[in-house]
Amino acid sequence: MPTYLTPGVYVEEVPSASKPIEGVGTSIAAFVGLTPGGPINTPMRISNWTQFAKLFSDPANPDNGPFMEGAYLAHSVYGFFMNGGGVCWVIRVGSGDGAPTAQAALPSTTDDSVETFRATAKKGIEAPVSLELTEESAGDGGAKGDATEPTYKLVVTAGPEHEEYDGLTLKKGKNYVATKVNAASKLIKIDETGASLPVEVRIPAAGTYALSVATIPIDEISPDQIAGDVAKREGMGALAAIDEVTMVIVPDLMTLAQNGDDTKLRDLQGKMIAHCENMGDRMAILDSPPDTIPQDVLDWRMNAAGYDSKFATLYWPWIEVMDPLSSQPLMVPPSGHIAGVWARTDGTRGVHKAPANEVIMGANGLAFQITHEEQGALNKAGINCIRSFPGRGIRIWRARTLSSDPEWRYLNVRRLFNYIAESINEGTQWSVFEPNDERLWMQLRIAASNFLTRTWREGALFGSTPEQAFFVKCDDETNPPENIEAGQVTVEIGIAPVKPAEFVVFRISQFTAGAAEVTA
Repeated sequence: MPTYLTPGVYVEEVPSASKPIEGVGTSIAAFVGLTPGGPINTPMRISNWTQFAKLFSDPANPDNGPFMEGAYLAHSVYGFFMNGGGVCWVIRVGSGDGAPTAQAALPSTTDDSVETFRATAKKGIEAPVSLELTEESAGDGGAKGDATEPTYKLVVTAGPEHEEYDGLTLKKGKNYVATKVNAASKLIKIDETGASLPVEVRIPAAGTYALSVATIPIDEISPDQIAGDVAKREGMGALAAIDEVTMVIVPDLMTLAQNGDDTKLRDLQGKMIAHCENMGDRMAILDSPPDTIPQDVLDWRMNAAGYDSKFATLYWPWIEVMDPLSSQPLMVPPSGHIAGVWARTDGTRGVHKAPANEVIMGANGLAFQITHEEQGALNKAGINCIRSFPGRGIRIWRARTLSSDPEWRYLNVRRLFNYIAESINEGTQWSVFEPNDERLWMQLRIAASNFLTRTWREGALFGSTPEQAFFVKCDDETNPPENIEAGQVTVEIGIAPVKPAEFVVFRISQFTAGAAEVTA
């Protein structure tokens, strides 16, 4: 309490006894896979397709954008944003020994296929780096007498960083291109790669050059690079440090499936599930192998992929999109589009609404048209089907997890619990190290009850009154003296989630006109 010595009016700020809990985001996706350009093993937060294309396109082939033959990441991210996704994280996988550095070759003025110098971004420089080389004076080629050397100006830009170098020459000395730039630059290093070339060929062409990491061939990517490492923050391992993620998608695992490597596919999908279970606040959206008929995917699910997890869900079949590289139809795994539908449903209805009976935008067709009878067997195996309905488009026609526990079979129930648990966790961090007494217990009860009441009013909890929808208990019964001595405070919460109406049954029968009046 403050001490008052001088008479006067004093204003004090008194903290509220009730500290509101805000709901966390539920539709932040994380994508791991292959792109032709962009930073490697560096999680990038993306909020729109234009930003993704700018970061992950190959500067050497800008017309192709971020699309890469044989890879599905760009198609998945595009489908995510098209279907209503707002924010996602993207990790481009690559070398397990560390991210390759971004580079750019400076071609010769006489032959653009000949490299005169090579610029390499220094370690730690991850922003897009560009070079602008201009000729200040032409000189006369360095002949004898009063001849002058041509001079150049180099401008290096990396995000907000900016460097300029004037009076650069091709003659060895203090103003030599490599010597002067390497001595002062914090952004790049210049290597002389054309030292053995004739003088007239060694002259670099003026222009603007973007430093980029070369496209990594798909067949050079190993499963270990996709799985990554938590300690090194590589691959899927880098997601452990990103708390806001709620969905994990790795569409390029399907390149392994197309090569017939079921063992590696099962291992990596298992690591996706393990990551989500360990984090406890996100779902793995799994794709089924390509080119499968119902019996094939059923055999794969029951034999090869015997997953049992309340933090994972599986979709089949693949969907058809238009390939920008070939301008031809292309079958792609649906996980990215599914994540977008989840995000759209969360925004329009809430996380408690099952993300099913929803149209998949951008899907022009399906790899297999399943019938009503065929879906029954897949439902029992935990496979969420995507179906095409005449006049109603292509829709997700199931929303279940891969859990054998009936308590967690519904996808929306699992995601609702994730939402509530994470919201309460983040909204009550203020209570750590507070005095463990009845005042604290009351504050925690009020905060949790107010949050759950709002959740009930949004239609996420079952019951006609808040008392029927949830309970919050935090008193001397849940906090006996031994728990207090151990520095623990326990709050028990129970909620009644709403369940989806999967099977809508109308019972229709005949009756004789006027029979109701006679009976009465």
